[in-house]
Amino acid sequence: MTATKDTTYGTTYRLRTARPEDAEAIVALDGSFTTSTVFEVAVTDGGFALREVPVDPPLVKVFPDAFDDDDTDDDDGDDSGAEGDSRTFVAVGEDGAVAGFAAVSYAAWNRRLTIEDIEVAPAHRGQGIGRALIGHAADFGRERGAGHIWLEVTSVNAPAIHAYRRMGFAFCGLDTSLYQGTASEGEQALYMSMPCP
Repeated sequence: MTATKDTTYGTTYRLRTARPEDAEAIVALDGSFTTSTVFEVAVTDGGFALREVPVDPPLVKVFPDAFDDDDTDDDDGDDSGAEGDSRTFVAVGEDGAVAGFAAVSYAAWNRRLTIEDIEVAPAHRGQGIGRALIGHAADFGRERGAGHIWLEVTSVNAPAIHAYRRMGFAFCGLDTSLYQGTASEGEQALYMSMPCP
C-alpha cells in the first residue's frame, strides 16, 4: 500500500489493491464529467486528424455501470493463476471512502498493460489521484514486464484526454465503429499509449 498527499488540498489518499468489500463503492463511483470542449475526429487517407472544438452548452456525459466486481482481489499480492494478470487499484481517502479506482490487465504476448477503466469521483478530481492510480498501474505493469500502457477514451472526454497527455500518453489509434448501437453513438474511440516508465 502506498500513500499520496495532495499538496493543494492537504488530503492524503492510500492506494492499494481493491478488495471484495470495495466492489459496491467502486460501482457507485460517479464517473460522469462535464466539458466545454470535445475532440472532432476527421478520418483521412493517411490516418485521422483531431480538432478540439468548443461546445455550448457544456456537454454532460454519464457512463453506464460496467464494472465487473470479479476484478477485485482478496489476496495480499498472490499473483498466481489466471487472475494474476489483472488488478483493480483503489484510492481511499482519509475518511475511508473510495475516491477513485483503476482496473488494469496485462497481456504477455505483446507486453501491453491495458487500463480497462479508471474513474475518480468528482469531489476528488484535480488532486493527483488519476496520476497516482496510473503510477500504481505502471508499477504493476513493470512487475509483469510491460513494454507499454494502453487505453481507450471517447473523443468527447476532453478533460481525460488532456490529463492523459500530461502524463505522457500519445494518440495511437482510432475506432469509428466501437460505439455504434450504444448510448455513445456518434462519439469516436481514441486509443492512447505510452511506454511503461
